[in-house]
Amino acid sequence: MLNRVLMIAGEASGDLHGSGVARALRARRNEIDLYGIGGDAMQREGVELIFHCSRLSFMGFLEVFRNLPTVFRVERTLVRLLAERRPDVVVLIDYPGFNLRFARKARARGIKVLYYISPQVWAWNRKRVKTIKEVVDRIKVVFPFEVEIYQAEGMDVEFVGHPIVERIGASCIRQAFFQRNHLDPSQKLLGLFPGSRRQEVDRILPVMLQAAEDLRSGRPLQVAVGVAPNLGADLIRSHVPGDARVTLVENATYDLMQYSDAAMVTSGTATLETGWFGTPMVVVYKTSQTSFILGRLLVDVPYIGLVNIVAGRKVVPELVQREMTRENLVREVAPLLDDPARGNAMRRELAVIKSKLGGPGASDKVALGIIALGETA
Repeated sequence: MLNRVLMIAGEASGDLHGSGVARALRARRNEIDLYGIGGDAMQREGVELIFHCSRLSFMGFLEVFRNLPTVFRVERTLVRLLAERRPDVVVLIDYPGFNLRFARKARARGIKVLYYISPQVWAWNRKRVKTIKEVVDRIKVVFPFEVEIYQAEGMDVEFVGHPIVERIGASCIRQAFFQRNHLDPSQKLLGLFPGSRRQEVDRILPVMLQAAEDLRSGRPLQVAVGVAPNLGADLIRSHVPGDARVTLVENATYDLMQYSDAAMVTSGTATLETGWFGTPMVVVYKTSQTSFILGRLLVDVPYIGLVNIVAGRKVVPELVQREMTRENLVREVAPLLDDPARGNAMRRELAVIKSKLGGPGASDKVALGIIALGETA
């Protein structure tokens, strides 16, 4: 009988996905005890937070190394809870560096483990699948091409579709969005999406803003920044010069994605979301040089943007590390604003994203998998 579930989501995106699973679980087992690591969204769905995910949201190898004392302290606390508050199932959501170590500790204590949004073994190391098989009972994947990777190792794997499909969509019509945010519907709109980690925003947003200011020269263009809810507007505002004409959009990221004529998007799930709307974009990314070099040595994919990886080809430009400059951003974005044929061609290419992400119901399928696994505990 499933009575208690320990959930671990170490980042903002995992918190959103975990909240959907928590909601689906409570719809079937209202009295279930949910606890672990997550954020505000999971907490709103009744998950008791032992630690907030903001304490673990580090970007890059060096940043993780500097914060190892915090990581180990969190891990020790959770391991102690495996005995003191033994869960029937441990649910791990993305965040593979931490979660795979913890999976081994849970399995060593005879506790069932379900992994949702699997480690990106197709990018980092396919041999890692053998390790995952040793420590995970069931795995729920969000991209169809992941299934054969795990099936080849005889794992219990299911493609559930991507959870963004459950919640994605504009909340209002274009006219209402422009009016609500004091924007001019007769002018084009450039959307900036600098990421959901402070380190990303600090490195990437200033360059985005500089390029946006250049793009405004000689064309009637409005600029808006999508504010990640876990960061808040104050951080974004601290990077915006006092004389800059920039609108901060809070709690309406999908509306901004849909109604932007072009976008600059930090690599991550936001590229898939922007692609789902078919909005022409440029993908950007920048981390410390050491982290970038180490990552390049380990990563085995031709693209950094999920939108290109899922499409299976380069449908949008990518500007990474030293290539992510003010001048290069202007060069790539200007044609998307000025040349309708160029923008429309990219929209047609992006149409494949919807079909690749599957239909709604991912959270429900994961919840059913947790319940079924709990029955075998």
